[in-house]
Amino acid sequence: MRIMGLVAATHDSGLALLDDGVPTLVLEEERLNREKRTKAFPRHCLIEAMGPRAVGLAEVDLITAPWDEVKLRQSFAQVILSGLPHSLNLLRENTHTPQRNEIVRLSAILSRRLNRITEGLVKVPPILCIGHHDSHAAAFFVSPFEEANILVMDGFGDDAASSVYSGRGNRIERHGQESILNSIGLVYTFVTKFLGFRGFSDEGKVMALAACGDDSYVQRFRDVIGLKAGGRYAVNMDYFQYPRYGELKPLSAKFYEIFGEPRRPRSLLEDRHLAIAHALQTVTEEVVVHIVRAMVKERPSPNLVMTGGVALNCVANAKVLEQTDVERVWVPPCASDTGAPLGSTLWHWHQTLGKPRGFELTHASYGIAYSNDEIAEALAEAGVQSEIVSDGELVKRVALDLSQGKIAGWFQGRFEMGPRALGNRSILADPRQAGMRDILNAKIKHREEFRPFAPAVLEERAAEFFEIAQPDPFMTLAPHVRREKLGVIPAAVHVDGTGRIQTVSRAANPLYYDLIAEFGVLTGVPVLLNTSFNRHEPIVARPREAISCYLRTGMDVMAIGNHYVTDRSASARSRAEMTFTPGPI
Repeated sequence: MRIMGLVAATHDSGLALLDDGVPTLVLEEERLNREKRTKAFPRHCLIEAMGPRAVGLAEVDLITAPWDEVKLRQSFAQVILSGLPHSLNLLRENTHTPQRNEIVRLSAILSRRLNRITEGLVKVPPILCIGHHDSHAAAFFVSPFEEANILVMDGFGDDAASSVYSGRGNRIERHGQESILNSIGLVYTFVTKFLGFRGFSDEGKVMALAACGDDSYVQRFRDVIGLKAGGRYAVNMDYFQYPRYGELKPLSAKFYEIFGEPRRPRSLLEDRHLAIAHALQTVTEEVVVHIVRAMVKERPSPNLVMTGGVALNCVANAKVLEQTDVERVWVPPCASDTGAPLGSTLWHWHQTLGKPRGFELTHASYGIAYSNDEIAEALAEAGVQSEIVSDGELVKRVALDLSQGKIAGWFQGRFEMGPRALGNRSILADPRQAGMRDILNAKIKHREEFRPFAPAVLEERAAEFFEIAQPDPFMTLAPHVRREKLGVIPAAVHVDGTGRIQTVSRAANPLYYDLIAEFGVLTGVPVLLNTSFNRHEPIVARPREAISCYLRTGMDVMAIGNHYVTDRSASARSRAEMTFTPGPI
C-alpha cells in the first residue's frame, strides 16, 4: 500500500511517501522552489515524486494531511468568540503568517489543486485528515523504542500547543494537552521578534544568543510562564495580546513595562537583549523538564520521544537527559512541521490500520539524489572545471584540505529532510582552529558572530569529546564538551561550553563517516565542524544551487558527487552573483 502525506497552506509545505510502512521519499517545497518556509502548494515536490502532471498519483492509494480541519475550525472559532470584538482581527492572514486561512478547508484545497495539476488524467486518491499533534507523535513508530513517553510541543496544532502521549508497539495513546494559546512555542516566537529577529524562523538564533546573557531577567520571566502541579504550565496572558491581535500586537503594555522597548532588527545587541534571551531559554528549559518529570512519574519509562517545533531546542533537550530520570531521548530530524506529512502517513498505517512496526529511522537522507552526469552538466553550465575521482581519493583529498584549514562544500547522495544538514548538503571545516567559527560566520555564511556550528563526530568516539551517553545522529542535543577537549576543538564549543553534536555511524552514511575518520587519522581528532550548505537561502538541493553557493562564498573546495572542485574563476563567480535570485527568507 502506498500512502502519500501532503500538506499546503501552511509553512513547511511538502510531501512524504510511505510504501508498505517504509518511508521512501520526504520532500519540502522550500528546497525546490527556493522560498524559505514557503506556504506554496508543493507543486515542485509532486512533479519530482509523481512525474509530469503527477501521473504517478495513479499508484497512490490514499493521501493523508497532517491537520484535522474540523478540530482546527472549532479551535479557531472558540478563540475568536472568546475575544470579541478584537479577536476578529484573527480573520486577517497577516495575524497568523505561518498558515493561510484556507487551511481550515485543507482537504478541499488539496483536492482542487491536485485535479488542476493532473488535468483530469488521474483520479485523485481519497484524502484523510490526521490530527496535527497525532502526526507529530507518530514519529514514535520509526524511533528505536518499543515503548516510550512522547512529548509534542510546538506553536500550535489543530487543538493543542503541547500534548503528552505514550507509545507501545504499534499503538499510541494521548494522555493530556494544553490549549492552543497556552503555547511555549508562541511565546518563544514572539520574544524572538521582540529581540529583533524573524519569528517562526530565527528561534535558533535566540537559543544560541541565550548562552551570552546573565540571570537578571530570569525571575521576572518566571511570571510570564508559571509551572503548575502535575506537569502543567500556564502562560500569563497579562503579558500578551496575541489571542486578540495575533502577530500584529502579540505583546501587551505590561511586557514592555517589564522588559523595555523592542530591539530594532540589525541594531546593536545590548546586555538587556542577551539577558532576555537567556531568561526565555532558561524558563523554556524549566517548563520542558517539569513536564517530562511528571510524565515519568505518571508513566515510568527510560525512553522519551520529543517532537514538534520546540523539540528543535537542542539545549532544552540536553537538560532533559541531565535533570530527569529519562535515560534516552530521541528526536527525529524532521521534528518541526517538515515531518508532519510523514507522521500523518505513519499514524494511518500503524494506528488506524494496525500494521506492525518493522522500520527504524537511522538517517535523514530521504530527498533526491543527482547523478555524476547531472552534476557534470551543471558544472559545465556554470563554467566551472572539476576533476572526477574515486570515493576513496575524494575522501583523502578533502580530509587533507580540511586538515590544512580549508573550507569545503560537501554535496553527496540524497538531500536531508528537516531543517539541518546532516552530512549530505554540508559545509565542513576544521574544529581545531579557534578562529574557524568567526571565519565561517563572516566569510561563508554572512551571519551573526555569536552563532555556533555543530561538531560532527564518529559515533564510537563521541564520549571521548562530549558528556553524552547516547548517540545523536540528528543534531538534537547540545551536551557539554569535556573539559580536557575544550582546547582541542575550540571552534566547536559554544560560549556555555556545549556543542550541538551529530554522531555519525558508518552504517548510516559511509562516505561522510570515512571523511571524518580520515580527518581523524591525519589530525588525531575525529570531529569536523558541520553547517548547512547555504547562504541566506534554503539548504541547497540540486547541483546548480550548490555550485552557485560555492562560487558566491569563500569556500576553498567542493566535493560534489565524484567531482572535486577548486576552480573559482572570476567569470564564474560573477555569473553566479548575477544569476542568484533567492525567494523570500
